[in-house]
Amino acid sequence: FTSCCPGWVRQVENYFPDLKENLSSAKSPQQIFGAAAKNYYPQIAGIAKEDVFVVTIMPCIAKKFESEREGMAGDIDAVLTTRELGQLIKASKGLDGKRIKFEALEDSEADRAMGEYTGAGTIFGVTGGVMEAALRTGKDFLEGFKNAKSESLDYCAVRGLDGVKEAEVAISAATGDEISLKVAVVNGAANFFELHKSGKLDSYHFVEVMACPG
Repeated sequence: FTSCCPGWVRQVENYFPDLKENLSSAKSPQQIFGAAAKNYYPQIAGIAKEDVFVVTIMPCIAKKFESEREGMAGDIDAVLTTRELGQLIKASKGLDGKRIKFEALEDSEADRAMGEYTGAGTIFGVTGGVMEAALRTGKDFLEGFKNAKSESLDYCAVRGLDGVKEAEVAISAATGDEISLKVAVVNGAANFFELHKSGKLDSYHFVEVMACPG
């Protein structure tokens, strides 16, 4: 199971503790970024780790809870939701005392230090995006970056289950063997209860769950 959605992780802890060992051990993008910003960035910027204050902007209030979980505290100093950021922008004023017109600001490139990004990262925040990003990256590593063809997954609705879609993807390993993976994407935490009761979980190699629909 994916583990980047803190709402979903808490659901597993509260309702499906027997599935905890099946959660991915990878941290969420927020926590990976925080750890890198606190430990890697000071080295390349030539500054003290204590002088780095990390703020993340997230669409989910559960990210605030995640940043304070045991083993993750200290990597993120503050989490702003997109709504809170919007409120700050509306209330902000420039040096001339007038409201900053956010829509009039010029575009700019990301900072060179830790500013690299990929298409897989762009789709990460929507339902199905985590699964596609993980499989796309896996195909690249197993098939070789020059030979891999990153194709969008063709999901099909699972009959009798709302908010659950599945797909199959073939990956060619370096040995020449072809691996067929069956995956599922659950849109909304409530829909996982039905998937769990259906008895179909064991038929999937990888399952993505996003607590919030959308």
